[in-house]
Amino acid sequence: MTTMTSAVRLPPGPTAPRAVQGAYALTQPLRGMRRLRARYGDAFTVNVPIFGRAVVLSDPAEIKQLFTSGPELVDNLEVNLGRVLGPHSMFALSGDEHKRQRKLLVPPFHGKRLATYEKIVEEETVREFATWPEGKAFATLPSMMRITLNAILRAVFGAEGAEFAELRELLPPFVTLGSRLAVAPISKKGRFNPWRRFERMRREYDAIVDRLIAKASPDGDDVLSMMLQTRYDDGSGLTRDEISDQLLTLLTAGHETTATTLAWAVERLRRHPALLDELQKDSKLLDATILEVQRTRPVIDLTARQVKQDGFRLGRWTLPKGYAVLVSIALIHDDDAVFPHAATFDPHRFAGARPDLYQWIPFGGGTRRCLGAAFATMEMTVVLRTLLRDFTLVPTQEPDERWHSRGVAYAPAKGGRAVVRRRSTGGEQ
Repeated sequence: MTTMTSAVRLPPGPTAPRAVQGAYALTQPLRGMRRLRARYGDAFTVNVPIFGRAVVLSDPAEIKQLFTSGPELVDNLEVNLGRVLGPHSMFALSGDEHKRQRKLLVPPFHGKRLATYEKIVEEETVREFATWPEGKAFATLPSMMRITLNAILRAVFGAEGAEFAELRELLPPFVTLGSRLAVAPISKKGRFNPWRRFERMRREYDAIVDRLIAKASPDGDDVLSMMLQTRYDDGSGLTRDEISDQLLTLLTAGHETTATTLAWAVERLRRHPALLDELQKDSKLLDATILEVQRTRPVIDLTARQVKQDGFRLGRWTLPKGYAVLVSIALIHDDDAVFPHAATFDPHRFAGARPDLYQWIPFGGGTRRCLGAAFATMEMTVVLRTLLRDFTLVPTQEPDERWHSRGVAYAPAKGGRAVVRRRSTGGEQ
């Protein structure tokens, strides 16, 4: 099959003006996607702010082709998270520059390094869990946010200090505001708009990072020290701006999404008491449970590319240059043809098997798949393993928590509420 042809062929889609479609997308994001699929099929064309004219995919074969196509055909969106994370962020880079920096940033988050971080995550988890109330309902999301933030700060910067405390206070509101601005079509022009506050916070962040770079050990084993030591093939190192943007990417991407998935895991487990009992007897099922939480409650719904050459043939469609191609993670995860009985929360579907990474895509896919996926998976495993070891999670018959948009991520509307009882060393209390 050729990948280039001249005749444009787009899937059907709504014809309402861009502003109307944009309002629909903002107010009915997940439900709207499902309604559009029900009306137009597993691919449809939309016209929305930020992305412009875009094709939305949920067909597995077309998604795989998209993820495996070279950067000369499809590459990073021109409008991307670089708006909030900076022009040197992995989310902002394209082509050879993306490949070059990715090669440098992969080692700190894989292999033997994960064992070092695992101890940090467990320490932060135990510290936070010591504050949990017994027998009283509470939202777990704030706790999960603190665990993941402290863990990534320690992994990135090593020992605690004044700058660590400043970042711990600055980053939560910074991430929240940035997440909302990333999906809102708000101009940066004008004196009184949210971007001004965001830019002030970014300057504060940059000043803290400058001090940390000045203090960094030349032979340290934290991520910042490793970034300062690493070299491109020509012998040059990362610039200060590259380090600042990439650190912000690691701190934000390695914090909010993992914490939100953990809150969803609590929400799911409390509504499946048989699974809770099984996990107490067979910890091997925990890996499959994490995979199923991410399938049924993906915290990011879209991963995207942009067509770079006119007449790109993608499955049944032929797309013009400049079109965005959006992959709906929720739609493919909800597809019974891909995951039988997809609406059922059933970790056993992944027991003893690894998912197809062109169908199970909570971390995106292809060359732009999240480079912190292994770190995030380790973190979720440690936190949930510790939770199941130290607490009895009380089941509930309450309705499922609704999806709540936090900007980029979707969280449980009530924060993943839990009721817990501590376990004693001799058994349950």
